[in-house]
Amino acid sequence: MDIISILKEDYQRFPANQTYSIYAKDVYFKDPLNEFRGVDRYKQMIGFINHWFGTPKLELHNISQSGDTIETRWTLSWTTPLPWKPRIAIPGWSELKLNADGLIVSHIDYWDCSRLDVLKQHLFPEKNR
Repeated sequence: MDIISILKEDYQRFPANQTYSIYAKDVYFKDPLNEFRGVDRYKQMIGFINHWFGTPKLELHNISQSGDTIETRWTLSWTTPLPWKPRIAIPGWSELKLNADGLIVSHIDYWDCSRLDVLKQHLFPEKNR
């Protein structure tokens, strides 16, 4: 199975049963809140999402590959475990870089909103719907 097909399937079942074997052991990961190296840290972050976020969903809108670069466009959503249970949505995109062995060596996520916008969704959920 090719990496695009694997990624599509991973998005559909996110955050459960992700295919970590497509990542290099020392993969570089960055998003607006995190920056680290290593597939083990990546697994921990996905585990955190799976444990603490209610009904997380990663909706894939588009995926394309050009040479050693894969771009995905997505919306990540979840219900935050606060008493009023706000449903949060972050639209964004990822840039994945492949090494010569076809493994992902860099995974950088970009959000189409600010961290403040995400905080506002938690505090004022009725204004975001």
